[in-house]
Amino acid sequence: MNPKFGSGSHRGDRHKSSSPRSRRSSHQDSKDSGGKKDFEFKKGEKPSKPSYPQKDHIFFEIPAEARDWPQPWAKLKSVAFHPYIYDRMVDGVSPQIQAGSILSVYDRNGERFGSAFYNPHSRIRLRMLSFDDQPIDANFYRNLIRRAVKLREDTLDLSDSTNCYRLFHSEGDGLSGLIVDRYDTTLSIEVFSLGVWKNLDQIVPILLEESGASTYRVHVDFLTAQRENMERELKANPPPSTASKSIRVLENGLRFAIDFEAGHKTGFFCDQRDNRKKLAEWVQGRDLLDLCCYTGGFSITAKANGAKEVIGVDLDEKAIAQAKHNANLNQQRIKWVHSDAFIYARQMIDNGRKWNALVLDPPKFIGSRSGFDEGRKKYFDLNRLALSLMEPGGLFVTCSCSGLLNSYDFEKLVVDAAHNIRRSLQWLGSTGAGPDHPVASNCPEGRYLKVAWWRVVD
Repeated sequence: MNPKFGSGSHRGDRHKSSSPRSRRSSHQDSKDSGGKKDFEFKKGEKPSKPSYPQKDHIFFEIPAEARDWPQPWAKLKSVAFHPYIYDRMVDGVSPQIQAGSILSVYDRNGERFGSAFYNPHSRIRLRMLSFDDQPIDANFYRNLIRRAVKLREDTLDLSDSTNCYRLFHSEGDGLSGLIVDRYDTTLSIEVFSLGVWKNLDQIVPILLEESGASTYRVHVDFLTAQRENMERELKANPPPSTASKSIRVLENGLRFAIDFEAGHKTGFFCDQRDNRKKLAEWVQGRDLLDLCCYTGGFSITAKANGAKEVIGVDLDEKAIAQAKHNANLNQQRIKWVHSDAFIYARQMIDNGRKWNALVLDPPKFIGSRSGFDEGRKKYFDLNRLALSLMEPGGLFVTCSCSGLLNSYDFEKLVVDAAHNIRRSLQWLGSTGAGPDHPVASNCPEGRYLKVAWWRVVD
């Protein structure tokens, strides 16, 4: 199966970086407005194979030992047992090598280090595929995907309780640049590596075969396309228009409709599945404010499990419409508010309104190191506003999906926000994404989602 790619309309990340709604998925996620690229085929369809424009040739001084190396190759100045090899770590590559190619990697002593995807247009110059000399072919991809499916279906037994979970988690499952969420019989695939993009004709059929899914969609974030210099490939190969627009899934006994065209990232945020279930155990009899509610996952789960009044707030009008639809599917009465979370919180402070349970699941405010300070300030301000709305003894659940903000600094930020308004907290614990989002030991950046649980003392 050879996919054909191209441009389309795009909703961007799960959270908008400038406002509290539109969002995440992984540590590689980024957010902006732009063009959404996605497609879907049924099993057996064979669209024409895409052609890829020739990149500008890049030449280096070729080391003498490279005469015996298989083409193409790269030599490193320094090595690290990590999937990312940055531009400053690369000493040279084969002449006339094309972006997105798979190449053999050698250390500074000329010893074989592994294999990698190559992209001269990205700061991550090499994405390591293996740290040995195994061939990168269909069997390589099949082994990775089969191992990932086995974890979800055999070890975690997810299919016994839900038809909505992450099937493949990038570096956590051994292939940097590939995210796959399973929604019943549809695979929602997110690509953020040019190398993965160019090898989808091998990867997608294996995903379908090993998972038993029948259809799929592919999404490429607008900023990712820019960073990876994928725009020409996308524009040259527009996707076919055979995609299903929506699907229904089951999570924690509740039904959710997923709109692939209007939704963010892969369509639904199954990374919060276990946290929604945990919230349900703690909110019986409480009034809940769900700030940045997206399509209503936390709100609906809480209401269905004994919460009293539930209010969901989101800036994304389409997300609110989908949240209303999801509430109706589950026969739950919830008040939905289309508003910026900052503005809504300030208005409620002026009104003197308080809650004894609050969930804050805001945008990915930190999308790059250059935007770290600005993003951190947004997290601080929004947490301070949210804490101002809490009753003494209230449950406060606050989240960050910014991979560049580690858990210690995030929790310290929340404490500083509380102390800034002279409120004290009791830490009840921290969680993250579920085990279907595994984190590789050599890539801790994969631990992007942080959820801190607090009790507001006074």
